[in-house]
Amino acid sequence: MGDLVNLNKFRKAKQRRNQDATATINREKFGRTKAEKDRDQQQREHQKNELDGTKLPGEDTDKPAG
Repeated sequence: MGDLVNLNKFRKAKQRRNQDATATINREKFGRTKAEKDRDQQQREHQKNELDGTKLPGEDTDKPAG
């Protein structure tokens, strides 16, 4: 006769493997470190400030044309 097998262990192990695979995919897709986020924020601010510095006096881009 064969050994007794607890099917709950296999079911839970399979579920854990699936969750690990999903987590790995999400880390690749969405995972960014705080340093990367801060660097990107600083780059956006720098670009915005650089563009704001090139505006002509009296020019207002917030108002719609017309």
